[in-house]
Amino acid sequence: MSESLATRNYEARFFRVRDERSDAWRIIHRVERGKATERLVSLDGSGREYIRNESEVICYLPDQRTVLVEKRAEESTLLSTVPVYSERLEANYSIERGGATKTLGRKTQLILVKPRDQFRYGYRLWLDQETAMPLKSQLCDRNGNVIEQLLFAELHFRDRISADMLKPAVSADGFKWLYQDAQQPRVRSASLEWVIRPPAGFRLTTWRIQAIAGSSAPVQHLVYSDGLASVSVFIEPRDPQTEAIRGLAKVGAAFAYSRDLDGHQVTAVGEVPAATVQAIAAGVTKESDAAASALTSEPVAPPRR
Repeated sequence: MSESLATRNYEARFFRVRDERSDAWRIIHRVERGKATERLVSLDGSGREYIRNESEVICYLPDQRTVLVEKRAEESTLLSTVPVYSERLEANYSIERGGATKTLGRKTQLILVKPRDQFRYGYRLWLDQETAMPLKSQLCDRNGNVIEQLLFAELHFRDRISADMLKPAVSADGFKWLYQDAQQPRVRSASLEWVIRPPAGFRLTTWRIQAIAGSSAPVQHLVYSDGLASVSVFIEPRDPQTEAIRGLAKVGAAFAYSRDLDGHQVTAVGEVPAATVQAIAAGVTKESDAAASALTSEPVAPPRR
């Protein structure tokens, strides 16, 4: 399944449905000499486009007259709703074969991915029997209720896709360009080590310090994943003049939980149950290392087990 998404040339139209709202998208995926590029175009009239290459994702936001450029944090397709299989999933999920059916006139196989605890969602996947492409995907809670789904309306495999088809249709003349710098800056302060104890199965996969629009100080960004679900943790110094954000919030299929910790704002966010972001945010602690005088460009040691 993951190989089909990453290695094939294709064009498609699909719908992402959540909270009784449907968004239409067009995706163009091109592979040339082993390197993948994607262009995702919103069909809702906003003109928004997202282009992913080997090193970055460029977001064109005409309704805000803004272009956001950020370094890629991980190897993934823009179709983030579709899970990528790995062998270690089976420690946290049961994977079962369902019935055979048809989608877009093609024979498909239903695959059921069920969570083994309350910290994860499940999936239903309808995979094309010939190519293993996921033609339909549902994100479900533990009771089987659909939280979000992705439905392909058209899918065309191509032998070749020209580079011109990956260029944005929107003109960015006069737009504001924002660069999310993922490179770690040199920061002089007391040495701090953030220790995070997530629920079983979640491992640290990404650590970086980055500048984020709207934040006056560099933000620590850590990503924890169980191989299927992922949670981002943001830790940033809080302005003493501003009120701390606390509590749970929901945006689409994602939950976010924020707390104040020793003058820092800690937020965990991801398309996971509320209990997961609460547990991860609550599991953040801080240790001071009096022996070190500054943080350098070397990464903070990963959380101790």
